[in-house]
Amino acid sequence: MSSSEKFYFQCSDCGKKYRAEEVQYLCPNCAKENTSQLPPKGVLQTFYDYERIKQKFPSSLFSQLRKKDFLEILPIHSAASLSFLKVGNTPFYEIPDDKSDNIFGKGKFFLKDDSQNPTFSYKDRASNLVSAFAKENGWNTIVAASTGNAGSSLAGICAAQGQKAIIFVPASAPKAKLMQMLMYGAQVIPVQGNYDDAFEMSIAASRKFGWYNRNTAYNPLTIEGKKSVSWEIFEQLGKNVPDRIFVPVGDGCIISGVFKGFEDLMKLGIIQNMPTIVAVQSEKSDNLIRNLKDEKFVSQPSKTIADSISVDVPRNFRLTKKYLQSYQGKWITVSDEDILKASRILSENSGIFAEPAAAASFAGALAFSKNEKFDAQSRNVILLTGSGLKDVETISKICNLPAPISDISELQKRKL
Repeated sequence: MSSSEKFYFQCSDCGKKYRAEEVQYLCPNCAKENTSQLPPKGVLQTFYDYERIKQKFPSSLFSQLRKKDFLEILPIHSAASLSFLKVGNTPFYEIPDDKSDNIFGKGKFFLKDDSQNPTFSYKDRASNLVSAFAKENGWNTIVAASTGNAGSSLAGICAAQGQKAIIFVPASAPKAKLMQMLMYGAQVIPVQGNYDDAFEMSIAASRKFGWYNRNTAYNPLTIEGKKSVSWEIFEQLGKNVPDRIFVPVGDGCIISGVFKGFEDLMKLGIIQNMPTIVAVQSEKSDNLIRNLKDEKFVSQPSKTIADSISVDVPRNFRLTKKYLQSYQGKWITVSDEDILKASRILSENSGIFAEPAAAASFAGALAFSKNEKFDAQSRNVILLTGSGLKDVETISKICNLPAPISDISELQKRKL
């Protein structure tokens, strides 16, 4: 089966459909209107012949899809094209009732810990699929712009695949993430400017040198890679749809992936309803949420401590807005102080150390519980997207390292 027969692209703005071989990135018609100051038009969605799939597997559809590595609803032809690293199928923990009641009041709460991916972030889901697609189509060099996680993810996956990774990063990106990229053997290009500047430069470089571009939303397969978390949540909940999922948001690609994963299950008739998906942003980087109800997009400089969701111009704004409106999603902003507090509460009550951008989703659930009470039997999932070891410098603001002792007797002076 050729790519054209297996899947097609459809513009999320004008609705035009394209065969898989016709386009690589954005809708050619809509992209003509794009400027660097506004969220791009023409982000492509990937769709499959859902009726054919249902006919092919008339019973136990989800189990059959899983048995075949979900290849029927992925834009690649062989699971062998994916890296040998264990990407996805990350841990799913239920917070004990006594802890969750103390933290949130009521409700059942689950932690989806994607910091357990190979490079310690959710971004491995997208990088793994983009790398596999590049492998099947003859590209050996992949370029991306990143504040850290997407770059270290692509670098790690490319190292496993024998591919070359070139990463454009803001010069201010966390050192731990930059070191991770370099250790994987990536070519790191620091850029004087922010993430958006790095993004534009990476696109110019991929055009000039013919490299395959992994950039969030710009490459439609990033959303397809990120959707796999939804299938796992569904399965790990005993093939049930949760009531809510809290998702940290920067560009909007992760949350669109979560929507897309459940949307695929709906199109296949496996589930009947979409969970309430809650977008969480820092008040200091709220360019996506703040513009949801406005006709004219206005960007404000991002100054949040949560670097992975610090974005001036959210690249997937238009599709994220469409998903939130179509499926009655919700959104909430939290302060940077709330994010740091949430990170500590999460760590002390679960043993999971999340970076600020990941802890934002936990902070969102805490804020939500103050404004809208959870039903006692509601199932609420908090998506944790990256390890706290990615950015210990920020977390050090709330951690006080005690002075060393010289004698055991000094312990009596401390509250232990």
